[in-house]
Amino acid sequence: MKHVAITLIAGLLAAPAAFAQDAATGEDEFRKCKSCHMIETPDGESIVKGGRTGPNLHGIIGRQAGTVEGFRYSDDLVAAGEAGLVWDEENIAAYMEDPRGFIREYLDDSSARSTMTFKMRRNSADVAAYLATFSEEADG
Repeated sequence: MKHVAITLIAGLLAAPAAFAQDAATGEDEFRKCKSCHMIETPDGESIVKGGRTGPNLHGIIGRQAGTVEGFRYSDDLVAAGEAGLVWDEENIAAYMEDPRGFIREYLDDSSARSTMTFKMRRNSADVAAYLATFSEEADG
């Protein structure tokens, strides 16, 4: 019984390492995102060529939700931004896992919608860590 308890405790202590964010894994996983999103610097340098269905994700971490210039967001995502939603690694990872559910919970509105329909079932925290490498803080 003592051995089982020690094994259980050791497993729990190691668990956070298993869930640590890994930007390198996120870079690889971003391939799922680039059919809709690109990463392009403000001066037009293409870091990751991708689609234009979704907004440019350069500098998304630290930005108010729904504010990439020139992109048309859902009214609900804009409302979430106006209500104070600023993307950080944690909340953008949760958004990627279930965009509609995230917006509904954030706005406390069961009819809220997101135009993003893709759900990233795994590695969303890694993709968020990858996106953070292109944030204003990372640039400066």
